[in-house]
Amino acid sequence: MDIAIAGAGPAGLAAALFLNRAGHRVTVFERFEAAQPLGSGLILQPTGLTVLDALGLLDDMLSRGSRIDRLHGSDAHSGRTVLDVRYAAWRGGRFGLSVHRAALFDVLFGAVRAAGIAVETGTEIEALDHAGDRPRIVTATGRMLGPFDLVVDASGARSKLKRHARRPCEPRPLAYGAFWASLDWRGDGFDPHALVQRYDKASVMIGVLPIGRPTPDGDAQAAFFWSLKPAQAAAVRAAGLDAWKARVERLWPETRAYLDQIADFDQLTLARYGHHTLKFPAGRGLAVIGDAAHSTSPQLGQGANMALLDAAALAYALDRASDVTTALEAYCGMRRWHVRVFQALSAALTPFYQSDSTVMPFARDRLVVTVARVPPAPQILASMVAGTLFGPFGRIGLREVDWRGI
Repeated sequence: MDIAIAGAGPAGLAAALFLNRAGHRVTVFERFEAAQPLGSGLILQPTGLTVLDALGLLDDMLSRGSRIDRLHGSDAHSGRTVLDVRYAAWRGGRFGLSVHRAALFDVLFGAVRAAGIAVETGTEIEALDHAGDRPRIVTATGRMLGPFDLVVDASGARSKLKRHARRPCEPRPLAYGAFWASLDWRGDGFDPHALVQRYDKASVMIGVLPIGRPTPDGDAQAAFFWSLKPAQAAAVRAAGLDAWKARVERLWPETRAYLDQIADFDQLTLARYGHHTLKFPAGRGLAVIGDAAHSTSPQLGQGANMALLDAAALAYALDRASDVTTALEAYCGMRRWHVRVFQALSAALTPFYQSDSTVMPFARDRLVVTVARVPPAPQILASMVAGTLFGPFGRIGLREVDWRGI
């Protein structure tokens, strides 16, 4: 088939690779003049790593990232542990891999180029035209592209194509976002195999995540983040960089090694989050994957992993079905419960860590953390973080990696 993919992020690039390997003619359309990664760091969970293994890219990714065995958070004032999730709670050797988004993009985009898949940059897609039997793409300049047998929308949460899905919806903005920066890794006082966080109630969350190397010969880096309401960002900037640094250092003195690397607010990227889930991520000749189909807070760290699973599921559905309509129905069914469960979990957990509530962080610090130590809670938490709760692999034709051999 002739397939168009809108967006050269992880979802779009992975989908291009799967579909090209299945024998389809694939063209990736990217709105930027040069395909490029956006953002700082992320954790590839066993789910996303299994998809990359199916693409033959796991070893490349492992060489770039930093193995994560633990997620640990504590109260900034008392030092009390309020989050402690260990992948080893489940037998089998699972782990996460934290990477710079540039490294993930580089590995996927390099594979796309090596496969000879067409990539057209500087093409912003505005809508679909269904006047004929097959959909055509309408660009922001009015140009018509196609027709195509299938259009894959991988253009992110602000997608314009998802309105052509059967039951479209738009993200609901979340109250809290974050300042992010990629900085040189400083190991003193920080675990190189853990995401470490400090909390001041639920209104402040500071985090340090080792993210490996953005380029094969680059230096090790860390993602540094500070949660805040996007509406407060202007006031924080107006108060000055020194005032913000002083506040961070009061809550977590060891972060001085990272704060010293920030000379200007321009080094910080303001991330805004929204929550939405398409109940049927498909339309006539259209499949919606990744953040265009479901976006949420990064609290569970599932975004890129869900996108990679979507790409694998879509290719598997097309391979097994006799026509596009049947394949799209199958794709939506394959991903429905896994997506909905993790979207619901993320929505439920986010207020405990990013909200104005005083009750929820009180319960988190004194009740939830106690219950979390009692089996089988550690195993359930590990499965939630790994993305394997309600295992997604079998129904999309994948077998989880044998982690003990890595």
